[in-house]
Amino acid sequence: NNNDDRSEGADNLLDFKQESFVYLGDQANMPYGNYSKENKVDLLKEHIIKDAQFLLSNKYYASNKDQSYKQDKQPVKAIVVACNTATAYGKDYIEGFLASANTDIKVIGVIDAGVKGALESMEKDEDGIIGILATAGTVASKGYSRTIEVFKKKMGYTGQIETFQQGGVGIAEAVDEDTDYFIKGLSKPRSTYKGPALAGDLLIDKTLLDIYNFDFDQGKMLCDATNPDDCSIMQINDSENYVRFHLVTLMEQIRKSNTDNVLKSIILGCTHYPYLTKEIDKVLGELYNYQTADGVYLYRKNMKENVLLIDPAVNTARELYAHLKRSNSFSPDGDINKSEFYISVPNNGNSLIKTDQNGNFTYDYKYGREAHQIQEYVKVVPFSRKNISSDILNRFQKQIPYVFELMQKFNAENTKTSDLPIESRI
Repeated sequence: NNNDDRSEGADNLLDFKQESFVYLGDQANMPYGNYSKENKVDLLKEHIIKDAQFLLSNKYYASNKDQSYKQDKQPVKAIVVACNTATAYGKDYIEGFLASANTDIKVIGVIDAGVKGALESMEKDEDGIIGILATAGTVASKGYSRTIEVFKKKMGYTGQIETFQQGGVGIAEAVDEDTDYFIKGLSKPRSTYKGPALAGDLLIDKTLLDIYNFDFDQGKMLCDATNPDDCSIMQINDSENYVRFHLVTLMEQIRKSNTDNVLKSIILGCTHYPYLTKEIDKVLGELYNYQTADGVYLYRKNMKENVLLIDPAVNTARELYAHLKRSNSFSPDGDINKSEFYISVPNNGNSLIKTDQNGNFTYDYKYGREAHQIQEYVKVVPFSRKNISSDILNRFQKQIPYVFELMQKFNAENTKTSDLPIESRI
């Protein structure tokens, strides 16, 4: 957009250059997608409201060791719920909370934006399948499938549009290095694993091993035998292998439905998934070209050669821009370089919390808590090397370099000298 008059048309300047962002990653309580599976939706909603309260307040801790909080965080004038599960379960809840507080702060969620992006990629009378790859919680909420039905009518789409959903358990968790789903350097199966396996609800089908095409090198798959065919225990320990499992499962859903429709696009219904677009494209290409022993292309009937990946972030940014323009809320003299980045960590000052050897909440504690217990589970602190791994920081630097620079600036201001790595140190 043009920054002078806000009209459409690029002027080679950042559209939000005079807006500062306050980012909160609720790392301590993630992944949000598992709360519905554990029947803890009320607890999830409580986390989401606490997230909103933090954004609206001016309080944070300088470090997890501090007993007193600082009060110089910027307030916000709009909230973007940049999490699909939180949007599905909590957007309306946040809006109700804000209404009861007599504030008109706008709340923007990623689901509407993702649906609009998928539909806008199709002709109004076009038939097709929209795939939804999301967390288990987002899939269980049916937030995307319901919203697609609403917007199909609202936007005048007349074609036969089907939706198929796949809960990508383990993908986001591997990106975030959640030890229930991924442990770097591991060489054998472990008892704490929560992902797809040869038994249970998330079933790795050994008859599909040739189609999964898992990478077994360097502990990326964990097995109790040398030959994969002989495994009695099989555990995924790599983000691309999680992608492989879930995309094959999605295509098997579509194939077994006997639909004549074709997969045209996949909504990346979790904000972690765009980090893996290369891997997703790679696996989709393999599946398009997969042939059975008798030379039949197993999935070509039901998928385009180049399935479009929809990143809801793009449409979310457009919706935020349109809101600021419509409400005349753009800052006349703000500065994106003053953006702030916070993350939640377990509050070790609370004697009731339970953490593992890595300092994270145990799975049983994280999902075993009850809502409405008045206590401080977490402290919200600035991003730091102390609370983010080097692998994640390296990915930030490579894939979102401008935001990484903003993170460094904020970190340096809060610690007097940046403890985030810079390029020369990586």
